[in-house]
This record gives sequence, structure tokens and C-alpha cells, in this order.
Amino acid sequence: MVEKIRDLYLFSKASKKQWMAFLEEQGVVDFDQAEVQPIDQTLGLYDEQDQLVGTGSIAGQVIKYIAVSHAGEEHPGSRFNQIVSALESDLAEKGCFHLFVFTKATYQEAFEHIGFRTLAKTAVGLILEKGTPNIEQYRASLPKKPVDAGQTAAIVMNANPFTKGHRYLIEQAAQENDWVMVFVVNQDVSLFKTTERMAMVQKGSEDIANVVVANGGDYMVSYLLFPAYFIDDRDQAIRFQTALDAELFKQQIAEPLGLSARYIGTEPTSHTTALYNQQLKKILPPQVAVKEVPRLSQDGQAISARTVRQALKDQQLSSLADLLPETTLDFIKTNQEAIMERIAKGQQIHGN
Repeated sequence: MVEKIRDLYLFSKASKKQWMAFLEEQGVVDFDQAEVQPIDQTLGLYDEQDQLVGTGSIAGQVIKYIAVSHAGEEHPGSRFNQIVSALESDLAEKGCFHLFVFTKATYQEAFEHIGFRTLAKTAVGLILEKGTPNIEQYRASLPKKPVDAGQTAAIVMNANPFTKGHRYLIEQAAQENDWVMVFVVNQDVSLFKTTERMAMVQKGSEDIANVVVANGGDYMVSYLLFPAYFIDDRDQAIRFQTALDAELFKQQIAEPLGLSARYIGTEPTSHTTALYNQQLKKILPPQVAVKEVPRLSQDGQAISARTVRQALKDQQLSSLADLLPETTLDFIKTNQEAIMERIAKGQQIHGN
């Protein structure tokens, strides 16, 4: 039996319709724009009758929308292996040798059989990786905890930008622990780029001796970017995404690094982030304590990076001194022209 792999172009209405119909037959029914829009490439596997019998897509370094029909398959698993192997080859040609898969828990064995390693899982789905730099190499690159450190803690923040509220959270953790590691989310979809946010957090906390700042790498991106295309209920998808992020942090970051607590701020405005905090409090203990700190307020309102971004858009810079450390304010003043240009070009200011 000769089966061929070729590109499936989703900008073609006919091709996308065929692709969606095939996936629906295999039980994949979520084609939300947030899932489909990031796709860079889609492959289709066709049998001798030119019928679609398998497909898989690439979004950045993530493999998703994997599905195969086993009807008429010559050897069990052969179509799955062909599709994944072709996607890996295409990614390698683009210089990408570190891959992730988010999929149903039932596919864990199939992916592990071809060299993927499970990083974390829930009852609904799991995340696997393959290639380098992997999780061990990432952990080895992080600042080392002092051998005499007693109580240790972690904070994960986007800091878009770094506010007095972020600074307050770090101060509380630093007062209550011997050593604190602050992870900055590594994704360039925010108003402020990763390198800028890293610099703001480092500069804004450099006077606190027991605090170190680290890039979150590929392992602490926004949980909302975790694909959940195989879940048809949006609320369930959010629960899966937040639970998987919590499990990943617990299993691959906190426990191996000996981090005994994670600090979070209360969330009075975002329902999704409030749910995420609930998942952290449910999943991390008892190995990792969750310390929820009341958000710092100004004039009765919780200080929010979103408020800062809105003020920038509205060109109300005079209001920022009450919300930002001097280090962040200096950065914004120095780079105001470039920041305003990003906003004028349509850079998203909402979200985290």
C-alpha cells in the first residue's frame, strides 16, 4: 500500500472543509480561531484512493491536531508514525529541534513510543516534549539555590510592565523566605517584549538581596496558550489548561529545584486568573505551599499592569508615578516613542 504525505493548505476553503470533516470523524471538534489561527503548517496523509487518512499540524514548536484513521491501515501505528515523523522533519528543516505535544491522555503511550517524554498530565490531557534543549537543560541553566537556604519560594509573573504591585509581591516573599526565584513568562505577544520585561523585573528588584530573576523559558508560558483543541467545552478547556500548568510547575520546576512555596496575588478582576489561582491551591500543596497575598491598592483600586497599559494608550503618563517603581517609569519614558508606535500599530494591550 502506497500512502503519500502532502501539504494541506487551510486557507483553501475546500481543503479546510475536508480537514475539519476528517478530524470530526476522529472526535476532534474544536476549531476555535484561537486554536487554528496559530497553525503554521498542516500535513495530510492520503491513501491509494486519494482519501485523507491522517493529518497533523505545527504551531510554532507545538504539534497539534494529530488524527489518523485506522481503517485499512497496513500496520498498527504506521500512519501515526508517518505523520509525526514528517512533522518532525519539517520542523528540523526550519531549525527547530525541541518539540511539544498537547494531547489526550489516551495518546500518551503512542507518543512515548516514538521518543516523546511526558512532562505533566491530568485526567483530560497531557504535555510531552522531545529534543533539545529539554527540561533538564533548562533547570541546569537556572540560578543555583544557595546550599544554606532554608525556606525557598517562587513567583511567576508576566510583568507587562513591572508595577508596584509586582514589587510588593516580591517584597512579601523575600521577607518570609531565605531565597526567592522570580520567573518571567517568556512570550513575545505582550506590549512589552520578554527582554524588556526581564530587564524591568531585574532592575526593579536588584536591591533585594535574596531574590533572583530567571527567564521562564518554554515551561512557564501563559497557560492560555496551551492548546486544548481536543476539548469541545471552553470552561473545561480552561480547567485543563490551568491544571496542566500547575502540574507542570509542581512536577518539573518546584519539586526538582526544592522550591517549597509559590506566591500569587489575589485576583479581583479576572475570572480566568481567579480560576487559575484556585487550581494552584488545589494541585501544588502539600509539597508546595501556595501563599496568596492581597493585591497592593492605590486609591481603593488594585494596582494592575492592564491599567498601566490603558494609561499608556490614552497617553496619560502623569498617572503612572503612583503605579510604577521609578525603574519602570524611567524605562517607559526612555522608550515611550517605540511603545506608543506599537500601540498605534495595533499591539494588544488587554490580557495579562
